[in-house]
Amino acid sequence: MAIITMFVLLLIVAMVSAAESAFFSLSPNDLDELKTSDSKSDQKILQLIGAPKRLLGTLLISVNFISIAIVIINSTFIFGTEGWFNFSGAATLGFIIQVVVVTFLILLIGEVTPKIYATQNPLKASRRLIYFVLVLQKLFYPVSSFLIMITSLLDKVIKPKSHSISVDELSHALELTSDEDIPEEDHKILKGIVKFGNTDVKQIMQSRTHVTAFEHKIGFTKLLTDITAYGFSRVPIYKETLDNIVGVLYTKDLLQYTNESDSFNWQTIVRAPFFVPENKKIDDLLREFQYKKIHLAVVVDEYGGTSGIVTLEDVIEEIVGEINDEFDDDDLVYSKLDNNNFVFEGKAALNDVARILEIDRANFEDVKGEADSLAGLIIEIEGRIPTKNEKIVFTPGGQTDRNLVFTIESADNRKIKRVKITIERANEE
Repeated sequence: MAIITMFVLLLIVAMVSAAESAFFSLSPNDLDELKTSDSKSDQKILQLIGAPKRLLGTLLISVNFISIAIVIINSTFIFGTEGWFNFSGAATLGFIIQVVVVTFLILLIGEVTPKIYATQNPLKASRRLIYFVLVLQKLFYPVSSFLIMITSLLDKVIKPKSHSISVDELSHALELTSDEDIPEEDHKILKGIVKFGNTDVKQIMQSRTHVTAFEHKIGFTKLLTDITAYGFSRVPIYKETLDNIVGVLYTKDLLQYTNESDSFNWQTIVRAPFFVPENKKIDDLLREFQYKKIHLAVVVDEYGGTSGIVTLEDVIEEIVGEINDEFDDDDLVYSKLDNNNFVFEGKAALNDVARILEIDRANFEDVKGEADSLAGLIIEIEGRIPTKNEKIVFTPGGQTDRNLVFTIESADNRKIKRVKITIERANEE
């Protein structure tokens, strides 16, 4: 009878262990399925998950009470002096059987096996064990309430120690915890979120040489023609030079004036510009965009000159990846020849190059200097402007399995216009 009782208690311990793993292993998809279900048992699962301290306290109390009962039965009625097996004459053998063998059985039957099953099938196990857990919760309610009260007091007295975690540590942790079940796009978004607060405006801005802006004195007819041709919704307005930006013109503000003559004073509808420094973090910029309800900022250098512009779309792309609309032309940015060969314009931002090549932008940090474009990176590496057809071999920092070969396809004595990048992997001949 004692042996049967012990195995029944082992079975109960196994069910408690399985319940603990199952309820706390439910994925977001499992929770969504439970929320849309009309089943009463599914709603009860959600109620238990909604009070995790109560649930965990009940399960821990249950498993400890039952484990103590197993030990008492084992030492008294099975291996005791009046039990089924008496090892008083062979103390060493008794110790091995009572401690090693019994402990192994408890771990195998009551812990390891049920937890493996429940972790692999959390939703199914939760549905099967819901009423069993509800019975335990009612049975041990007074004890679990007392423990919850004690832990609440301890939480107030003992403040949790905060840990300072660097962006590199978070990125490394994300790589280690990557799951094949997580879509690749979701994984890229998570990496973008981790690095979001460590990115400067200068790294994502459109440089001044590629900014479309209009002079303050331009005629209204010419302005309408050019704005229609470029297709931008917002354009900077400057006086004399691009370093003196006086406002931003919203295309929608021109709609009611399209029939006006060339002498129309369109300067009156220009909005005030928003200036930000080059080293501003883009998470701070996003908050300012939200607060001011604007989508474009003018980036200025330490001397007050215009470095470029940055938009809300540029900021969001750092998390979700490239956003294309009807005015974007991918061929102007890069062309993918195959998995190892790409052709970029020299003005392509390093952020875009790193994202397309699927390498970490931090690999360029040691050599890029102040450069933010592909052409600038190559000039920093070589210390000069390479000539057409010249090849530069570059090993990204932290990478030992591949090199990048830059082949200059088009250049003049002032700038690099087009570059072919070939990824040479160490395991390929």
